[in-house]
Formats: sequence, structure tokens, C-alpha cells
Amino acid sequence: MGLVDGESVEATESNDLSELLTRGCLGTGRTFSLGQLRLLPPVHRPSKMICIGLNYRSHIKEMGWETPKAPIIFSKPASAIIGPGDPIVMPRASSRVDFEGESALIISSRAKDASDGGAHIFGYTCVNDVTARDLQKTDPDWTRAKGFDTFAPIGPFISPATPTKVETRLNGKVVQSSPLSDRVFGDAALVEYISTVMTLEPGDVVATGTPSGIAPMKAGDVVEVELDGIGCLKNPVVNP
Repeated sequence: MGLVDGESVEATESNDLSELLTRGCLGTGRTFSLGQLRLLPPVHRPSKMICIGLNYRSHIKEMGWETPKAPIIFSKPASAIIGPGDPIVMPRASSRVDFEGESALIISSRAKDASDGGAHIFGYTCVNDVTARDLQKTDPDWTRAKGFDTFAPIGPFISPATPTKVETRLNGKVVQSSPLSDRVFGDAALVEYISTVMTLEPGDVVATGTPSGIAPMKAGDVVEVELDGIGCLKNPVVNP
């Protein structure tokens, strides 16, 4: 793990996020240029990755659904996680695979029946909730549509700065752009709700939903998800 300051990265004493959350951000004094490094997923194998469906009013309208009275939660397997620059692989089982640019929060401390959701947030990062849309419509459960390998690009960094806007670009063209204020349920409320269902552990990821503008990708495309103040997550799309 490293501490990023502009184009400089200081190595920490932690090998992964779980160690960093336990030991704190202790720098070693060894620095590298960001351009020298290959960025890995900032969260590699969380105990769980929880996603929120229908959380942007614009997306709810786009899909023709009613506004949910409580958060709609589902999960992605940790095996779906890839990092910046890693390829999104189109599965043979699907004929339509969509991008879904999202803001995600990282849990800092164990949360069970939390009443102070914000106190359990370590920071924020970009996520692409890649979805096999045709399978989502035919399967009674979303696990297959959301859970293929490479269907959870995440990164490039975790920042304590709270983002205010999410933007997705397909081959350089803006296809999603929305303030996070368009969400039905905010970050703290999501942590509080999810923690009444399952205990959230340090390093867990909560992807907080996507705005309107979802559309399919194809091999050869490049998808970018950007959060203000955090960075840009960029991934190519390839065939198997």
C-alpha cells in the first residue's frame, strides 16, 4: 500500500488495506513516481462487496421503477474485482454487458446495527458495477448477471475526501454524469441499513448505485469512471 501525493507515492508498512486499517497509515520514507507503478485494486479480497440498486432518482426514472422505501441490496463476489487498467472480459453467456459508474465507500471499522454510519467510513473510490443486462432480466436473482469475473473494476485510489459527482465516459464520450445528491439514500444511511442485515467488516466495499445513462459495451471499448477529488478508473473491454 502507498500514500499518494500528486505524482509521488510513499510506501507504507502495510501490505494490504486490512493491515493499514489495523496499523494506520505509517510511511516508510521510500518514495516512487506514480508513473513507475502498476496500480492494483485498492481493495483486493474484502469479506464482502455490497451494491445498491435503484438509488439514483434519474436511474429509477430511466428504468421505470418506483422509488424504493428501503435500500435494495445485492452482492458481488470478491473474485469479480479487478484494478485500474485491467480488462473487463465479456462473458460468452451474455449478449449485452453494461457499464454502471458508481461511487463506493470503504468500511473502516466493524459496524453492527450502527447508528453512526459515517463514523465507519474510511474513504471513497470509483467502481464500475458491470452488469450482464440480458441475464439480469431473465434470472430471478442478480448474482449471475453481476458476478462474472472482472465485473467489479475498482480504484484507482481510496480518498477520505467525500465526492460530490460521478461521471462515466465510454471511449472518451460522457455517458453518465450526476451529482451524488441525486441519490435516494446517502452514504451514512446505507451503512446503517446494511449493518442491520449483516455485520460490516473493515475493508468491506459498498457501491452506492448508478445514475441514468447505462448502456452496453463491446470489445475494444474503454470505460472510465471518475469521482471528483478521487481519480479516474479506466478499463478496456475485451472478448474472452
